[in-house]
Amino acid sequence: MQKLNELFSGGGDGDGTTDSFLEDGSEGLCSLTQIQRMYASAASLATGLLLMFLSMIVFTIPIKFALLFTFGNVLAIGSTAFLMGPEQQMNMMFDPVRVYATSIYTGCVVVALICALLIHSKILTVIAILCEICALIWYSLSYIPFARRMVSEIMIRLCDTEL
Repeated sequence: MQKLNELFSGGGDGDGTTDSFLEDGSEGLCSLTQIQRMYASAASLATGLLLMFLSMIVFTIPIKFALLFTFGNVLAIGSTAFLMGPEQQMNMMFDPVRVYATSIYTGCVVVALICALLIHSKILTVIAILCEICALIWYSLSYIPFARRMVSEIMIRLCDTEL
């Protein structure tokens, strides 16, 4: 566990103590040990991935697909909250660099659930899920330095009609 801590914190300062994101925010009413946080994160991620996999099985039923896929996405993204804490997770999600991507993704999740649960429209549900997937990709790219700019430039070059 110490090596994992050093990996995530960038190494220790030689005295055996490390400042790790696993240790930040661990105090409080619901504090978990580092190992419990790792297990909870892995379980949440595995459950999210399982739900996304199961959604592919019921792909022909858009409403069930939307529910499983959306809840799988939320669990997979939420799994990192166990590692760094919910406050740090929210701070990173609503950082000025990715606030628009987070807002669009959250909006797409809500719209997909509304289309699936309240409206019961298969076409709207499929459109909402496609928008959710695009928003998830754009949100994920916000964590990779210069990835969104690179994808934007590639899309401009691919869609440019001037020869």
